[in-house]
Amino acid sequence: MEIIRYAELKPLPWRNGGGATRELARFPAAAAGQTAAADDGTWDWRVSIAEVARAGAFSRFAGMERVLTVVDGELLLLTVDGAEHPLVKYRPFRFTGDADAAGALPTGDIRDLNVITRAGAFKGYTSIIELSKKRAHPVFAGQFGILLQGQATVSEGSAAEADAAGDEGEGSDDAGTAAPQPLGRYDAVVGSDTGTPEILGRGFLAVVSIDPVDSADPGGAGAAG
Repeated sequence: MEIIRYAELKPLPWRNGGGATRELARFPAAAAGQTAAADDGTWDWRVSIAEVARAGAFSRFAGMERVLTVVDGELLLLTVDGAEHPLVKYRPFRFTGDADAAGALPTGDIRDLNVITRAGAFKGYTSIIELSKKRAHPVFAGQFGILLQGQATVSEGSAAEADAAGDEGEGSDDAGTAAPQPLGRYDAVVGSDTGTPEILGRGFLAVVSIDPVDSADPGGAGAAG
């Protein structure tokens, strides 16, 4: 089970000085020891959290599609190709990375969750769910579960997997014995279809999905997510 600890991520400053980005994951992964700008675009998809401290232009990502979600703060006024879109907390918004985009901060600084994918190769989705202490939320392969608010723990595996292991006579002594791991704010759980991580708690979770695009799928960029 893999947990990406937000507190351990290095902030990467924007070229325009208006904020900083902490990168949770990218594909292809950066080479060992590589230091890159927050907006270098040398990947096919990236999941990150940005701290926006000043109004100004957003970086362009040619050939990319973006899903932006305000996760802290009240309001981001996002202008995309001349059209203004008021983005409130926990409402994902989809737009093209080729657009001329800028943000204003009428209520102060914000943080936003960014999912950026190369058009025609991958499609990104963001959903915001409310966690439960009674029913665990699984995080599958191709997904990230990011704790936005509240308290939560993550455990590996499920009752169904434990039962299957018991039926096969293997691993029954160890199934489900790993202690749940606490999650801090903005920590990300990497999904898996083997020993699928399950998150329990109270608060709100962002579920980010990165799906490969079927070349036969005619679907394109949407307006709002």
